Amino acid sequence: MKPSSKRPPSTPTPIQNEITPTLHEQIRRRAFELFEQRGREEGHELDDWLQAEEELTQQGTKMTAA
Repeated sequence: MKPSSKRPPSTPTPIQNEITPTLHEQIRRRAFELFEQRGREEGHELDDWLQAEEELTQQGTKMTAA
């Protein structure tokens, strides 16, 4: 019999961009700005949150890399 070449499962890497209370507040404010820019049209809360989160986490990554 041939020995198994299975590798043990890799351990998950820690999340690099954890959402701190400060970042959470910044995302909340930016999402609200997006909501207002749309004319306070409801039904896009998740879209606004995800856009704000992406904008702010990318901004933080760029600042860290510099």
